[in-house]
Amino acid sequence: MGSWAAAPWRLGGCSGRGGLRGAPRRRGSCQRGGAESLSDLLRNSAGAAEREAAAAAGGDEDAAAARRRRPRPRESTVLLFPGQGSQFVGMGRGLLRYPRVRRMFRVAETVLGYDLLSLCLRGPRAELDRTRHCQPAVFVASLAAVERLSHRQPNVLESCVAAAGFSVGEFAALVFAGAMDFTEALYAVKVRAEAMQKASEAVPSGMLSVIGRPAANYKFACLEARKHCESLGIENPVCEISNYLFPDSRVIAGHLQALEYLQANARKYYFTRTKMLPVSGAFHTRLMEPAVEPLAEVLKSIEIQKPLICVYSNVDSKKYMHSDHIKKLLVKQVVCPVMWEQTMHSVYERKQGTEFPYTYEVGPGKQLGAILKKCNLKAWRQYEHVDVLEDEEAAET
Repeated sequence: MGSWAAAPWRLGGCSGRGGLRGAPRRRGSCQRGGAESLSDLLRNSAGAAEREAAAAAGGDEDAAAARRRRPRPRESTVLLFPGQGSQFVGMGRGLLRYPRVRRMFRVAETVLGYDLLSLCLRGPRAELDRTRHCQPAVFVASLAAVERLSHRQPNVLESCVAAAGFSVGEFAALVFAGAMDFTEALYAVKVRAEAMQKASEAVPSGMLSVIGRPAANYKFACLEARKHCESLGIENPVCEISNYLFPDSRVIAGHLQALEYLQANARKYYFTRTKMLPVSGAFHTRLMEPAVEPLAEVLKSIEIQKPLICVYSNVDSKKYMHSDHIKKLLVKQVVCPVMWEQTMHSVYERKQGTEFPYTYEVGPGKQLGAILKKCNLKAWRQYEHVDVLEDEEAAET
């Protein structure tokens, strides 16, 4: 069950430190037409699980009835939240018809100190693509897509059992799951984005998307690229896998000289395709270490609770267990590779013959859907993208 109704929730109340304290947490105060809020549904779901356990131990008949009503896999849903690189000028247009989306962008302007909505709608592209801008933009746009989904297909959120986000998308997933306050999470994203931007400007670095043959040895290639950098006089060169996307696909990040070496020697390492990504730094490598402390400090001041649904970490592809676990891994994620392929295996692991849930990618771009298709074709067949444009605009794009 999703927790999106706990959110509006926590959009208001720009008071206290930098306007970061929202309304009381975990209260399902946003009910439409007297309908039960998603937070209440989640609590009831948790209570049902407890009753089922009691029934297994010889409990009452109500617990057995609750077990019989448990949704089948095909009736449940999973939400995926995209990361940096999915942004585009114009995202969010058409979603302003939803009052909660307008409120999100008003809060964002207060927290960020600039007009995020104008940047999303009108650019310029070069400014939107800057790390300090695009991370908050993708975060807000993805949650705006969730709001659209809540109006179009509210049952999707009510039946959501798991969520995962790619890099900065993990913050949006945690807000959706009720673990973090929207405003506080946005502030953390702001600090993270600015610190990563600063770290990326300190060293000429980047990220290289690689498709390899089965014989490709990515770690060996990185080792030789580092040796090449050392021969050029670069001390402590960085060249390592930063993203595990799908079988035979990796993103390698590090010093630009190392990435240029890999491109020039692609055939030697059985790389069939290489492409430099339009990013300013080597994200998810130790070159981002200067960004660790600022994020760790802000997370100490933020109230984080255990997610109301399963949320999977990029760091180890496992479910977050408690608030300290979340704080620790969100910080670690900055300098550790995104284990997305492994996360997809964790999310969709099931016994043979078991149906797959419906999957919704919420936010700009369809990259996560494309990756899911490579990781698990059967799961992808129940995939749908919830765009940040209205249908007619998406068709024109």
